[in-house]
Amino acid sequence: MFVDHAKIYVKAGDGGNGVVAFRREKYVPRGGPSGGDGGRGGDVILMVDPGLSTLMDFKYKIHYKAKRGEHGQGSNKFGRSAEDLVINVPPGTLVKDAETGEILADLVENGESFVVAKGGRGGRGNARFTSSVHRAPDFAEKGEPGEERWIVLELKLIADVGLIGFPNAGKSTLLSRMTSAKPKIADYPFTTLSPNLGVVDPGLGKGSSFVLADIPGLIEGAHEGQGLGYEFLRHVERTRLLVHVLDMSGIERDPLKGFYAINQELVKYSKELSEKPQVVVANKMDLPKAQENYKIIKPIIEKSGYTIMPVSGATGHGIKQLLQYIGEMLSKIPKQEPVEHIKQYRIIEEEPFKISKGGQVFYISGKAVERLVAMTDLENESAVKRLQRTFKRMGIDDELKAQGIKKGDTVKIGNIEFYYME
Repeated sequence: MFVDHAKIYVKAGDGGNGVVAFRREKYVPRGGPSGGDGGRGGDVILMVDPGLSTLMDFKYKIHYKAKRGEHGQGSNKFGRSAEDLVINVPPGTLVKDAETGEILADLVENGESFVVAKGGRGGRGNARFTSSVHRAPDFAEKGEPGEERWIVLELKLIADVGLIGFPNAGKSTLLSRMTSAKPKIADYPFTTLSPNLGVVDPGLGKGSSFVLADIPGLIEGAHEGQGLGYEFLRHVERTRLLVHVLDMSGIERDPLKGFYAINQELVKYSKELSEKPQVVVANKMDLPKAQENYKIIKPIIEKSGYTIMPVSGATGHGIKQLLQYIGEMLSKIPKQEPVEHIKQYRIIEEEPFKISKGGQVFYISGKAVERLVAMTDLENESAVKRLQRTFKRMGIDDELKAQGIKKGDTVKIGNIEFYYME
């Protein structure tokens, strides 16, 4: 089963909690704090596996969660960091944020990887908060929550040449003639329900072989989702050359009208796609009236700037010449770069916090503030007092007063609610 689109949920591991501990050894009076830090949570990593060719596995498993880091221990023992969760994807996988639609990565090369969700940092143990003022801190940090998000995976086949054309134009027959691929072939529309790939050796020497993709038949309105075309147009985007197959017998439709209709669909789907180099193949030349149609259509196609080559997928006539011509054209067309380079994690400067008001509730947002609350043990009085001091240093208290907060009003940060007190 060929699947080229999937939506999955990824959750990186939370960091392990820091621990509150004190040295209790014989002959060591007032040994001091000895709580160790928690370990880092595991990242969620997408990695290209050349052995995969479909996203089918993601139809059966949607949720992926990395493990959290171990908690710290006494005697200054740090918790162990969790292993990263590696998810294998096929070459040509485009990764998008499901909420914003932003392209996060374009994974093409074998072994290429991308951290799609970063694990949380381990919380600090109480030994890390010792100072000249606080000689015996009785609080520690909780682990930082790991990142989580819904992502969309889209597979775009890695092929040099794409066969396009209406259903029953003979693309699958040509693929079987040009390669060792064995696609399903029958005399009815949409025989090809998924893209087929084949490797072609045009006989032009070492390094001249290329990958050929038979794209399921397009119809008018494909760019709007009609027929099967819209589902598979993305697979043509990575190709360097398009081979436009026409049924020159004209049994089902006028070849010239079909040629213009398909090209119009390419224009409507993507301007870049419509501008790719294109070779026109006059197929089924062994059938009656094909020669007659070819004589009429050939000068019109060539006047439009395209090369048209007569072949017969049924008899094999003209296949060798076509392969050599495609090989020569590919030698002049440079390899394409991935659509999007991998986006690196970077620190983005943002406002330390934002405060908005709804009724008697003051909402404080901002990654730094939300992370501070998430990593604070709100059951520990000393930890809460430290959080309050940190908020004051950040200017949150002053801003709340400026916005008219009163004693007893509710302050909400993430999912946590506080009551304001002077």
